Amino acid sequence: MRAGAAPLSGTQAGLVVAGFGRHVMVETESGQRVICHPRGKKSQVVVGDRIRWLPSQDEGTIEKIEERSNLFYRQDEMRTKSFAANLDQVLILMAAEPEFSESQLTRALIAAEAERIEPVIALNKSDLAEPFGRAWTKLAPYRAMGYQMISLAIKPKAETAPADEQQTLALMELLRHKKTLVLGPSGAGKSSLTNLLVPGARVLTAEISQALNSGKHTTTSTTLYWIDEARTTALIDSPGFQEFGLRHIEPMQLAQLMPDFKAHAQNCKFYNCTHLHEPGCGVIAEVKSASAASSISAARYRLYGELFEELSQTRF
Repeated sequence: MRAGAAPLSGTQAGLVVAGFGRHVMVETESGQRVICHPRGKKSQVVVGDRIRWLPSQDEGTIEKIEERSNLFYRQDEMRTKSFAANLDQVLILMAAEPEFSESQLTRALIAAEAERIEPVIALNKSDLAEPFGRAWTKLAPYRAMGYQMISLAIKPKAETAPADEQQTLALMELLRHKKTLVLGPSGAGKSSLTNLLVPGARVLTAEISQALNSGKHTTTSTTLYWIDEARTTALIDSPGFQEFGLRHIEPMQLAQLMPDFKAHAQNCKFYNCTHLHEPGCGVIAEVKSASAASSISAARYRLYGELFEELSQTRF
């Protein structure tokens, strides 16, 4: 497949809205959906990609991936997992209970910063007063860094309690006219969020699963849903994850992708400072500052050190 060349003769424009293995579901400009596959053995296409495809009987062949504005992905030593392309924002959804992982949150924020995608932190289960209060307090450093945050109380469909209407309206306003990837660990409430905003999501997912994979349930696929009839607001549901590898990030990049570190890294004596042991380090000076509450918490600094070591070890 070629990327970035002029439109190919006979091809049509399309948007990738779901994928499983080598097959993807492509939406045409008129709103029709067709199964497509790449010419080669390996597919590089992800949900959110704009492509040129060539009709062939009742399916299609992907001829070209249009140039992407961004690609959100994670990478560990074994493999790279791409979530989606051409995003306006990433909604990182976590639950107040069980307690969320600050390491997972930080990793997702770093990955978003690296691709210049606007991140939004959403904390679910605001109806559980005590655990929510603890979790909201835990997120105070991220509010201080300027990250946008929203509280939610999304109920599973089986529960009769209605969703908080004010929260839902605020969420809809946040998503309006944007393509938003919903990201988070298993159990955070991603499926409940999708079902709240896209009432027919389960039926649509079942139809896509059947079309793409002979009826097998595609629990590991990523799917794009339109929230509005005009197809200007999209929600992209992604599989849950327990680990979020950042092997694609250079360790020396880390501080520039963490706002609280970036603010003080410019005060370092050495341009190639690792912020771990160097004399005249602006970051270390801030962490040790006794004059006022440090804008870099001990937990964040410890997490930075762990990430730096991890990424340094994975370099060949």
